[in-house]
Formats: sequence, C-alpha cells, structure tokens
Amino acid sequence: MSDDSQRPIVIKRIKKGGHGAHGGAWKIAYADFVTAMMAFFLLMWLLGSTAKGDLQGIAEYFATPLKVAMQGGSGSGDASSVIKGGGTDISRKQGQVKKGAPDPVVKKKTINLEAAKAELKRQETAKLASLKEKLEKTIDANPLLKQFKKQLMLDITKEGLRIQILDEQNRPMFDSGSAHLKPYTQVILREIGKVLNEVENRVTLSGNTDATPYSGGEKGYSNWELSADRANASRRELVAGGMGEGKMLRVVGLASAVPFDPQNPFSPVNRRISILIMNKEAEEAVTEANKADIAAQSKADVAGALQGASADTPAKPGVPPVLASPEKEVAGAVPAKH
Repeated sequence: MSDDSQRPIVIKRIKKGGHGAHGGAWKIAYADFVTAMMAFFLLMWLLGSTAKGDLQGIAEYFATPLKVAMQGGSGSGDASSVIKGGGTDISRKQGQVKKGAPDPVVKKKTINLEAAKAELKRQETAKLASLKEKLEKTIDANPLLKQFKKQLMLDITKEGLRIQILDEQNRPMFDSGSAHLKPYTQVILREIGKVLNEVENRVTLSGNTDATPYSGGEKGYSNWELSADRANASRRELVAGGMGEGKMLRVVGLASAVPFDPQNPFSPVNRRISILIMNKEAEEAVTEANKADIAAQSKADVAGALQGASADTPAKPGVPPVLASPEKEVAGAVPAKH
C-alpha cells in the first residue's frame, strides 16, 4: 500500500470578474444621473416659460409660505397650485387647466365696493328724481295745489329729495305766531304724505321761522318752540295723509338759524317747512347721530343718579359733610329764608 503523503495535490482556481461588465450596478448610477438632468432641464424650461409675476409669486411663497397660505396674495395661486394660473398649459395666465370634458367658462367675479356704492347711489338718485317728477305732476293736476306752486320748492340735494313749503307775504302756511295750520296747508301736506310711501327712504322734517323775535325774547316761548311745534303739526298732517309713522326719523325746530334768504332774515320766505326724503348715506349719518345723542343722555342720567345717591348717603362719623358750591345749585330751586 502506497503512502498517502506521496499523492499529488490538485488545486482548482476559479477566475472571477471575467463577466463583470454584464452587472447592474452601473445602471442605478446612470438612472440617478438621468433623473437629475431631467429635473435640471425641467427647471430651466419652467423658469424660461414662466412670467415675471409668477416668478415673484413663487419667491414670495418660499420666503413666507405660511403667510401666503393664510392670507393669500399673488403667491397663493389657484386651487392647489402655488403658482398663480398654474397647470399643465403654460400659455394660460389665469385659472387651472381641467382635464376631461370642457366645462362652461366660469369667470371670477371681482366686487369693487366703490363701484357698487356708486351704482346704488345712482339708482337711489334715479328713484328720488322719479318721485320728484310725480310730485310735480300731482301739483299740476290738483287745482288747489297749483295755486301754491310758487311756494312749493322741490330739489335734489346731496342728502336726498328736499320739499320746502314757503310762506308768502299774503299767503302764510300758519296762523301768525301759532302752530295752527291753514286749511290749504293741510291739503298740501296730506297730498305729499300720500306719495312718500312709494319709496322706502326715511324722512326728516324741520320747521323754520324768520328772525322776528317774540316780545319776551328767548326766556319764554320763542321761535325755537314755535318752529318745533310747527314741524310736529306738519308731521301729523303727513301721517293723516297716509305716510307711514315709521318713516319719520327726526323732527326738529331750527327757529331762524338756517334762513332761506340770508340777506333778508325777516323775509316771509324764511318761514317754511322743509321735508327731506333722505338717501341711504344721509339716513345712516342721522341714525348714528341719534345713537350718539342717546348714549350721551344715558351717561348723563347715570352720572346724575350716582350724584343723587351720593348726596342721599349719610355722612360717616367723624367725616365732615361736603357742602355744595353755589355754582352747582339746581336751577329753579327756592333758597331758604333766613
């Protein structure tokens, strides 16, 4: 038997890497390179085909994305795109491009508040002008009213349609120094009251007198009270003629403070009743003024109540009472006899 140590040793060597060129590792690197180049050229294409305003919107979005998303702006875009007018069709400047069947074009409506207010004011002025024309026709058609056509003045002002009933030397609207209406004045006011309900506008009424004072001056019954009484008497006739009670917003007496003829304050034409059919702007101003007056009066009432309560509170022991100064005495109070 032969010795095993004398056997030849055979070593098999396997060569590796002979077909390495057929592996797939290089494909991954090449795919990454192609993807990066595609993204680069796509970016260049977008930058070259995007308008300057869209570029500013994109820059604004990346600068403050949360602000644009919450408040909007040129960078907030339409629908889900951050680019205003985005979509696949870069020739479109506004709106998104919807795939599939085309829908009717829906235009975005932009409301211009100033233009809307101007349009409403124009329509309101047209209504008041139509009312003015109807009143003029009513005056011409009524023989009694036609006699007083010269004493009825109708004009459109910035506050609305103004109707003024003026006195004449030999044809007054009221008894002298009184708020009692002449019979023809009642007819005029009732005819006007019939027409006022044809518009929804509110009404203010003011009474005016000339500058001739009462013999007692302004300490007693004066032109202020007379003008206010005449305004209220006119209001009652308007309501009797058919005007809704809720249409009257304010009734004031102006005495001779606003003369019709400033050059001649004693002229009969200064004695007049002025009816103003207000536009919305004037109505809002008067309403706000009324609210301010009510608030001021409420504050004054509260202050007076608190002052009265403090006066009725008994003084604490050891604290001297506070004496009222002569300037704060109640008007009309009778002083105690000594």
